[in-house]
Amino acid sequence: MSRSPAKPAGRGEVARFLDKRRNLQAFAERSPRLLFAVDATASRQPTWDLACQLQGEMFLATERLASLSVQLCYYRGLGEFQATAWTGSAGALARSMSRVQCAAGRTQLTRVLRHALAEHARRPVRAAIFIGDAMEEDAGGLAGLAGECGLKRLPLFLFQEGGQPAVTACFEQLARLSGGARLDFDRASADRLAGLLGAVARYAAGGREALEKSPSDGARLLLEKLER
Repeated sequence: MSRSPAKPAGRGEVARFLDKRRNLQAFAERSPRLLFAVDATASRQPTWDLACQLQGEMFLATERLASLSVQLCYYRGLGEFQATAWTGSAGALARSMSRVQCAAGRTQLTRVLRHALAEHARRPVRAAIFIGDAMEEDAGGLAGLAGECGLKRLPLFLFQEGGQPAVTACFEQLARLSGGARLDFDRASADRLAGLLGAVARYAAGGREALEKSPSDGARLLLEKLER
């Protein structure tokens, strides 16, 4: 037996869909914004699943404080750079992360910082998180961009995987110039890392005052980093 053709959507359904879309857009425009950028080159593959898990837990720190709009950015391969739409849905962000596959390529932190500044110029971004393990670019150029972030009150929170001294020195400088912090991305202490990511999200949603009011270890550790 053949199926009857599906009924076309009525005007009321279309109107409700458009209203929902407008409401989601308005939410993203009103909420405090946090840019979440990750290095998705081949060397990150061993800890990619951990990064996917932790970005979801990051939202938990802001549930009782304020809604947070997040944009995921990543680079990989031969010059590929992608950025999602701003979203307040942890599920949507998790789905975006789960679709990304790591691919060999050089770092593009310069592009991340330029993108962050461009987004900040359109509408203020409270903070930018970056997770990576390498730096293959001109440190002086990166320092200039980080200084611009500092002048425009866009702090960078750089989570470093691995312990390459040159990368540590570069990330420390970028954090200092922007008014942010460099932190370790250590898969052996996932709970501590989740707490720190959550603290950055809390900072983005409610500022330094939100950290000072939080009893969590992550908030305390982040405050210590910011005071150095």
